[in-house]
Amino acid sequence: MVKVFRIGRVTTLEKQEQYPESFELHQNYPNPFNPTTTIKYTIANPPLSNERAGEGLITLPVYDILGKKIQTLVNESKPPGNYKIEFNAAGLPSGVYFYRLETEYFNAVKKMLLLR
Repeated sequence: MVKVFRIGRVTTLEKQEQYPESFELHQNYPNPFNPTTTIKYTIANPPLSNERAGEGLITLPVYDILGKKIQTLVNESKPPGNYKIEFNAAGLPSGVYFYRLETEYFNAVKKMLLLR
């Protein structure tokens, strides 16, 4: 909180940081792709938290159509915010792949298509 004094009165200004209100996993773009695509995701404060939470563990693995983990793009603690990461599928065959955002409070899966 910042207090600003003016002649005859006190004005109070509250400085608040803006954090995302919800977790979100966006559709990759471009989709279909060859050989790289970008994945965006949003990390929010945990539910029922009035203050900024500490960093939470975030994982973002990629799976093939059979459910085999191909690669883990993110496996680290991150503070609330908006992020993007590039997935390079060089060396992988054409087909459908899935990516999953996993946190303690949120899980979501999206489908992407690699065309050669």
